[in-house]
Amino acid sequence: MTADELRNELGGLIWKTATNLVHGGKVSPVQFMDFMLGSLFYRFISEDVIDYCNKLMKDAGVPDPDYANMTDEMAENARDQIVNAKGFFILPSHLFINVANKAKNNPELNTTLANNFRAFEESAIGTASEGDVKGLFANFNTNDPGLGGTVAERCELLTTLLESVRDLEFAKYQDSGLDVFGICYEHLIKMYALNSGTKGGEFYTPAEVSFLLAKIAASGRTSVNKVYDPACGSGSLLLKFKEILGTKNVIDGFFGQEINLKTYNLCRMNMFLHNVNYDHFDIQQGDTLKNPRHADEEPFDAIVSNPPYSTPWDGPNDPTLINDPRFSPAGVLAPASKADLAFTMHMLSWLSTEGTAAIIEFPGVLYRGGAEQKIRQYLVSNNYVDTVIQLPQNLFFGTSIATCIIVLKKNVDNN
Repeated sequence: MTADELRNELGGLIWKTATNLVHGGKVSPVQFMDFMLGSLFYRFISEDVIDYCNKLMKDAGVPDPDYANMTDEMAENARDQIVNAKGFFILPSHLFINVANKAKNNPELNTTLANNFRAFEESAIGTASEGDVKGLFANFNTNDPGLGGTVAERCELLTTLLESVRDLEFAKYQDSGLDVFGICYEHLIKMYALNSGTKGGEFYTPAEVSFLLAKIAASGRTSVNKVYDPACGSGSLLLKFKEILGTKNVIDGFFGQEINLKTYNLCRMNMFLHNVNYDHFDIQQGDTLKNPRHADEEPFDAIVSNPPYSTPWDGPNDPTLINDPRFSPAGVLAPASKADLAFTMHMLSWLSTEGTAAIIEFPGVLYRGGAEQKIRQYLVSNNYVDTVIQLPQNLFFGTSIATCIIVLKKNVDNN
């Protein structure tokens, strides 16, 4: 089978597992994303720690190393080393495989999972990875009433979930060199977006569009200092640079900001699942236009984004924003009812002199009058607009409008 055929087969496998849980009445479609993605992530980080520790022991001459069957007391000796390398620590008794194997006979499975998730998070407190790990399992509420009306019912469902994820056979896909967990995660997010109607586009940009934006922003380059998305959703756009350039050629890492807390957690999980280490990404939560989290960073060589279309913002109602160096050069703020060009100005401001920004825009930014016309005039007069690409209808989840890509550069030589 070709790599694409294997990828599609793997996507079908993970989706079948998820839909079996939903259609069996085990969990609602909305809940399924939180629990299925959380379980997949739990398996990934556990196997990541197992692989790392087994290699450490093998390199040290330990015959037949087996971290999963070590005692917790022995594992504690390597805690600091593991946290420094991976950003977190998991005791052998807390590993996904050990919990899943004992789940059926654990009447307090919900509490066990909650305690394990808490220990995972606490392992990073006071370290460089604390902000990257904190709250990663916040969407996985093991006591959610939706799991069942009693503890026994919740534990039964959680057992089914863990065993379903445990029994996923990944070996042949891993042997072929596929990024198995990353592919599974992306496929689940895509299918959830597809089934979420208008909300799907809030956290997922279709892979084909993501690839196009990344290719545009990376055009003519073999490396970039770093890549940035001010409305990063689940991180699909950022991660296309890993596919196109390779992680090591995104020299200083992947940067993003996301206003929605749940989606912010998805994005950080997505980074880990695509083997982007904690010290190579910086994803922050908050309102980019009001409180940008990466203001102290050096300008970015590559910026890609699919920001929300015509969303309201404080804009003219906040007197401090007209003096914000991101927006002030245009002499006017984007209207309060439409933040499209506020995002555009923000990205232009943070773009390096030699960099490229590729932005999905609502088509109204090309023709609406008033303040938007003045901002448009500023962009064109200063020769910042390199290209405008019209996209067809029905590309994005939740909207049928024909959008466009606006490409910004600060070093365009001709008009």
